[in-house]
Amino acid sequence: MTKQIIINAFDMASAMHNSHGLWKHKDSKRQRNYKDLEYWIEMAKLLERGKIDAIFFADVLGVYDTYQQSKEPSIRDGLQVPLLDAALIIPVMASVTEHLSFAFTVSTTYEQPFGTARRFSTLDHLTKGRVAWNVVTSYLPNAARNFGLHEMIKHDQRYEIADEFLEVSYKLWESSWEDGAFLEDVENSILIDSSKVHEINHTGKYFSVEGPHLSEPSLQRTPVIYQAGTSEKGRALAAKHAECVFVGGPTPERIKFYTEDIKTRAVQYGRNPNHIKVFSFLTVIVAETTEEAELKYQEFNRLWSPDAAKAQFGGASGYDLAEYNEKDLNNPFEFKPTEHGHYKAASLTKDSAKKLSIGEAIGRLEKLDSNTIIVGNPSEVADAIQFQFEASGVDGFNLNHLVTPASLEDFIDLVVPILQKRGLYKTDYQKGTLREKLFDHGSSLLPEGHPGSGYRKPSPVKA
Repeated sequence: MTKQIIINAFDMASAMHNSHGLWKHKDSKRQRNYKDLEYWIEMAKLLERGKIDAIFFADVLGVYDTYQQSKEPSIRDGLQVPLLDAALIIPVMASVTEHLSFAFTVSTTYEQPFGTARRFSTLDHLTKGRVAWNVVTSYLPNAARNFGLHEMIKHDQRYEIADEFLEVSYKLWESSWEDGAFLEDVENSILIDSSKVHEINHTGKYFSVEGPHLSEPSLQRTPVIYQAGTSEKGRALAAKHAECVFVGGPTPERIKFYTEDIKTRAVQYGRNPNHIKVFSFLTVIVAETTEEAELKYQEFNRLWSPDAAKAQFGGASGYDLAEYNEKDLNNPFEFKPTEHGHYKAASLTKDSAKKLSIGEAIGRLEKLDSNTIIVGNPSEVADAIQFQFEASGVDGFNLNHLVTPASLEDFIDLVVPILQKRGLYKTDYQKGTLREKLFDHGSSLLPEGHPGSGYRKPSPVKA
């Protein structure tokens, strides 16, 4: 059977996501409606109609304030602010869908594992096993100050915290409650068999949690684990824990390098590399004709906000592009590690297809980057997606949508049917939980070899 593309709609419970300045477009509805339940209900129905696998909710815990050393550029253009809590939106979307899944971002840097575990168990119960956790380590300076710190926790230490956070979470999900603990035994007046509910008594470097978990096991117990990161520490965390990994890169070759590196590391952790799905990013501008698509591209460029793009790059990388002046522009744009994230900086430096000057790097942010966007008629777009899919070896894409919901409607109505005809995209959903849809484990639970599965208590053998 031909390998088929997995698509996540990349989104945020905010007035704008990564469509800098495009709130001004006449077809953009999100900035007015993102806080209305009806908007998310219609979004869920649209995505399920298009057989989209999941909606992936990104999240931040502060305002981007590195660019110009100010929050003003971000707030002015709605760069991921205002922002709602997507956890409260997911059950509403789940109630009007049967198959659409939900990846939800929670930071291990400022949250606590006990409360996070209950939140995900709740969502997994309410969605009948359609939930994933996008594990992130927070990098915005404003986020640190919002949680009572004077400065960010160092980059590498954030990954150490994440590793222990996951360990505690697995103990809560996998070992605190045994199968069959919920008895509902009316005759003996026992609702829960207390002998099958256990404290976890975790005491570590960063967390101390007694337990037991407050929620009984959900269909997946542990949600599907998503993670993104191309730094050394990020790839190590992904290799050990992630079931779905987001890998960025300017070329299929660079994406393939990161993919193979993470899977090789996974084997060293005793994992089956086939238990990891890899995603890269996809941005599409499609219309009935090439000419119409090009006109859309030009219109989007006219509305683009360079300041918002620079503000996002600054917060994600730690580079304040406002510090460069005219005489710097011909100098090479070099990678320098910071305590922020590393992916954005790498994309314009060590991962770039060619060496960029500072001026060229800044120029990439001042308009829609034609190097990373597919523009064309439906067949041209499908050709380009197929090439990226096959050349990079990824399992699927995180689909950006520049104008919402119009860009999603265009993709679903114009591109999906062509990919389906080519056998590259499903014509119907598989049944089961998200983990069962993604993998052939034959179970909704974590597979053997994953570190979380080692905490699971064996089910009693039936006589």
